[in-house]
Amino acid sequence: MKIAADQLMEVINQLLQALGAEDKEARLVAEILVQADMRGIRTHGCAFLPLIAERCAHGLLNIPTKTKRITDEGAITHIDGNNGLGQIAAVEAMQACTHKARKHGIALSLIRNTNHIGFLGYYTLMAAAEGMIGVCATNAAASVAPWGGAEPFFGSNPLSIAAPVAKGAPIVLDMSASVVARGKIRRALRLNENIPLGWALDETGSPTTDPAEAIKGTLLPIAGHKGSGLALFIDLMCGLLSGSKYGRDLLTFHKPIGPTGVGAMFMAIDIGRFMPRAHFETLLSDYVASIRNSRKAAGVERIFVPGEIEADKAEASQSQGLEVDSQIIEKINLLLEQKDLAIRIEEK
Repeated sequence: MKIAADQLMEVINQLLQALGAEDKEARLVAEILVQADMRGIRTHGCAFLPLIAERCAHGLLNIPTKTKRITDEGAITHIDGNNGLGQIAAVEAMQACTHKARKHGIALSLIRNTNHIGFLGYYTLMAAAEGMIGVCATNAAASVAPWGGAEPFFGSNPLSIAAPVAKGAPIVLDMSASVVARGKIRRALRLNENIPLGWALDETGSPTTDPAEAIKGTLLPIAGHKGSGLALFIDLMCGLLSGSKYGRDLLTFHKPIGPTGVGAMFMAIDIGRFMPRAHFETLLSDYVASIRNSRKAAGVERIFVPGEIEADKAEASQSQGLEVDSQIIEKINLLLEQKDLAIRIEEK
């Protein structure tokens, strides 16, 4: 179904407030979820609403979210997310980074004891909007085998980096350390579709195209040992160093079995400390143009830079509506009915 972005945002806002979120908190999370759907990252959009409601029903999510500053000195911020909505702690962490990077040139924030923070590009784009390079990473429940392994140990452990460009949208990398995010396996299972070979192994350690077998088995890291190493160091920074959970101790957000214990890392680098911001943005704009204009492989019409496809989708979604799986719409409308809210999601 195609849904108007404004309608979906208001639905999410009202539902989150009915679940106990404060107005500002609900609107911020609604914006982040809708932005994910608009950019085509449907695994991190409104599909999370039923999961949030389920965790609230089991007393496993503390909302309204009340974060706590453990350390707040110099260029460092250490935040306890208090098992609240991860997006709230994440925005606070990146805001602290951009504020402190203005003073110190660079700043780092770590979060412990939070939950799924949504798509990471939202936070690195916050830094890019301030004329900075933004970096963000987070760990997650075990779903990826280490290189050569056949059982989950690491999370998909995504990483995002963004930088401002003089002409057009910022470039933004947003990727997981696994070949795909586990949400794509769940979506294939929900839609009764096969997955490509090379995404996952089944319980026996054999390659599979069956999403049900992949859920019982493990995802694979990108580029073998390289993705495995990346997942390890993201877990080190976000879990071990932050004082949060790591490795197999992290719990999934998708089952109400206990606090997830997610950790996250944020960094902002003030470009102006190295060269004038406008000069950097012009250099990067020319650099991106050179990439786009380089010789293309056979059959390729356009070379994309990181984040460009998602930015195009977001622009199209604003005017044409965004796509949401009908099964997710049904679940959300049922939640709205259960909460005795008059609003419903309708096709654009």
